[in-house]
Amino acid sequence: MDLSWVAGREPRRVTDERREAAVIVPVVHRAGEPHLLFTKRADDLSDHPGQMSFPGGGRETHDESIYATALREAREEIGLREEEVDLVGQLDDIRTVTEFSVTPFVVEIPDRVYEPNDREVAEIAVLPVAGLTDETNHELEHREHPYYGEIVIHYFHVDGYTVWGATGRIVVQLLELTTEWRAPARLDPESYG
Repeated sequence: MDLSWVAGREPRRVTDERREAAVIVPVVHRAGEPHLLFTKRADDLSDHPGQMSFPGGGRETHDESIYATALREAREEIGLREEEVDLVGQLDDIRTVTEFSVTPFVVEIPDRVYEPNDREVAEIAVLPVAGLTDETNHELEHREHPYYGEIVIHYFHVDGYTVWGATGRIVVQLLELTTEWRAPARLDPESYG
């Protein structure tokens, strides 16, 4: 995983959604191999309950910047301290079905035990990048969205977890920028049946 492809790039911004949000995409180096830290959202949340996500959330009026939003949310959700974060760069903003513009920040963080906030996070999972880039762990499907038209949904199945949706789209961009992995150009029913 070569994170230098993320550093200093000019990300594409989404500025026409009603609400702003930010996430951190935490890279953890464990046993000499890159991993990504995910949270499993609590089952009683109103948006995306039980789904895998990156630490983050909606921008508050008191947040100085969208990056400050990401850091605040990561502190609230997993106990990540700002001084532990090494900012690598920013990925393209994405739109969500809940009408958010989400700004992802790629960061490196220490390999330590993080404490989930039980109100928002059911579990923390640190998944190997090697598992995410393994073709046998990936599938995709095309869906028709009433607002956005045809969309492609990526699913990554690693260590008993399924990463998909907006988080899956973030993972796709990160992997394509930093590894040799490429998302399939089209849906092949024989490969993903």
